[in-house]
Amino acid sequence: MDQYFDEMYHADGSLRGPYREIGSWLDNEDAARLRKKQREAEEVFRLTGITFNVYGKAEAEERLIPFDIVPRVISGREWKRLERGIDQRVRAINAFLHDIYHRQEIVRAGRVPAEMIAENEAFLPQMIGVSPPGQIYTHIVGIDLVRTGPDEFYVLEDNARTPSGVSYMLENRETMLRMFPELFSASNVRSVSDYPRNLRRSLAACAPTCAADEPTVAVLTPGIYNSAYFEHAFLADQMAVELVEGHDLRVTDGRVCMRTTRGYKPIDVLYRRVDDEFLDPLNFNPESALGVPGILDVYRAGGITIANAPGTGIADDKAIYSYMPEIVEFYTGEKPILKNVPTWRCSDPQSLAYVLDNLSELVVKEVHGSGGYGMLIGPAASKRELAAFRRKLKARPANYIAQPTLSLSTVPIFARSGLAPRHVDLRPFVLVSPDGVKITPGGLTRVALKKGSLVVNSSQGGGTKDTWVLED
Repeated sequence: MDQYFDEMYHADGSLRGPYREIGSWLDNEDAARLRKKQREAEEVFRLTGITFNVYGKAEAEERLIPFDIVPRVISGREWKRLERGIDQRVRAINAFLHDIYHRQEIVRAGRVPAEMIAENEAFLPQMIGVSPPGQIYTHIVGIDLVRTGPDEFYVLEDNARTPSGVSYMLENRETMLRMFPELFSASNVRSVSDYPRNLRRSLAACAPTCAADEPTVAVLTPGIYNSAYFEHAFLADQMAVELVEGHDLRVTDGRVCMRTTRGYKPIDVLYRRVDDEFLDPLNFNPESALGVPGILDVYRAGGITIANAPGTGIADDKAIYSYMPEIVEFYTGEKPILKNVPTWRCSDPQSLAYVLDNLSELVVKEVHGSGGYGMLIGPAASKRELAAFRRKLKARPANYIAQPTLSLSTVPIFARSGLAPRHVDLRPFVLVSPDGVKITPGGLTRVALKKGSLVVNSSQGGGTKDTWVLED
């Protein structure tokens, strides 16, 4: 585990190509000035209100997301390869979703077991036979990538439900531009600032046939107590569309309408940040106060576009993830450009036996888990934690998958003692519409701020960095 790929430095201490500008700048910067800038950046985040909620046994706690001022740099050549792989994967995911809610050809071909679909809690029978406008199921996708070598990238997971974090990507860039304008003038960094405009344009392109020439778009939030509420409000503001909650909406004459000062107005595209279960109390959880009664019936009748489509969660299920190489090849006719992390499905008795025998060396995740919750990192776990997790695995093996502990690449952070390597991942954001796939250059780099830690999630003590994709 001590062997890892450092993205900034070669083994002999010399700078890698993409980091030459940054390295030269850091060498000429006064450490006291950088510390001052780091504090200023944190103050900007505090004043802007860039926070998230951490859920635990007590009430949700609101925290500032730690931000590190040393950017992560990706060369243009590296990015082109990632773009091709992401585009291929996202197209395959959309094709897979259309297939499993229609003819299930991949099941008939024996490439994915029928029970993996039928018995999956993220599969929605209500979506069978439903074709969204443009056959787009995942309008916004976040593909989590990790790097283990110069040309070694792996997809850690696919976020096809309601991927979050894009507001932090945008604010990270805005903060860096404000703090270090001279650095950008010396570097050829691709812009990410047009994401909100592209998001609105992409959503509008997915409007149903009943929509007006200028489709009405709105963002549906669960409310201020949601962990990503800052992002919901931020994106609505940046797109210049309404931010609505369930109680602001109602079904009228076969349309979903929002309350305005001039009465109720039909919505054409709803970018929802509410989980499937709470979206429609008439069709899903009857106790939900977050959704809109009857919205699924309007959707099925073609009266509104919901982004992302209900039922897309099965595509980011971690057991389905293990079949992604087959899924990509089945729908594209090509070998996957981006690798999957080898995965053991604990529902399989042989795989379970292997995982139990090697628990201290593996990462174990809940099939439907997210945010770093409910996972075990074997090499960092105590004997007591291993024993407790062993009991969980035996009680509900189908609830877990296991993967080897990858040696994630590192990027320096500006620590108290100076530059120090920390492990990172990357979540590029992808927009999908009938007009094509658009990948924002860069994405959200999450960084494990604790020395040696592999957990990058903000809810588990991680932070973020600005991600630079160079034009070269």
